[in-house]
Amino acid sequence: MSGLPKSYNPFAEEEEDEAVSPWSASGGGEADGASRQRYLQQEVLRRSAAAADSTTRSLSLLYESERIGVAASEELVRQGEALKRTEQMVDKMEQDLKTSQRHISSIKSVWGGLVNYFKAKPPENKPEQNGTSDYYANSRLKEAMMSSKEQESKYQESHPNLRKLDIDSDFSKADSVSSAPRDSYPKNQHLRAYHQKIDNNLDEMSSGLSRLKNLALGLQTEIDEQDDMLGRLTKKVETLDVNIKSTDKKVRQL
Repeated sequence: MSGLPKSYNPFAEEEEDEAVSPWSASGGGEADGASRQRYLQQEVLRRSAAAADSTTRSLSLLYESERIGVAASEELVRQGEALKRTEQMVDKMEQDLKTSQRHISSIKSVWGGLVNYFKAKPPENKPEQNGTSDYYANSRLKEAMMSSKEQESKYQESHPNLRKLDIDSDFSKADSVSSAPRDSYPKNQHLRAYHQKIDNNLDEMSSGLSRLKNLALGLQTEIDEQDDMLGRLTKKVETLDVNIKSTDKKVRQL
């Protein structure tokens, strides 16, 4: 019989050797504590830097969305101007058609000529000079566009292809712009700069989201107004088409 106990595990000693904590590998309690503290500090700095970079990327995407919103607003305003010019052209065609109908009535009979002579002429609308129109976007959209255009420089600074990464500059900028009390930040200079940068980015994101909301509301108002304009223009075109067919029929009867 062997002198070893029944529960003896020949691999237990190896497992115990492999399970030694990495903090005790260097030997000495004080050295282990210092090594662990340095590791935790580096980990905190790494996570803070990652959080700051994440908020910076989010802020860049926010500026990009705002820039696209401004471009869409400008295009919508140009579309409104085109609709206004089209409506003015349809009104002018309607006026010319009424004049043509008066002449046709004069030619068709003497009685029609007498009626037209004593009948008041339809009011004439003066055409717009140089092809300009009096269309203006709604005030909400104009204010939102002006507010967003003021952030164009920030978009240039935050764009990954346009900005130069300068950590020291970011740190000094965070120290000067931060709105939070200094006592609320860590004493470590780099960690404090990261926290201030995150707070500044969050403040900018809050303002940017507010501007995006105003821009969206302005776009919605503008779309509703242009939808009404399209409905009005559709009715005018349908009426004009009926009058053109009626006038053409009268001309064929001459």
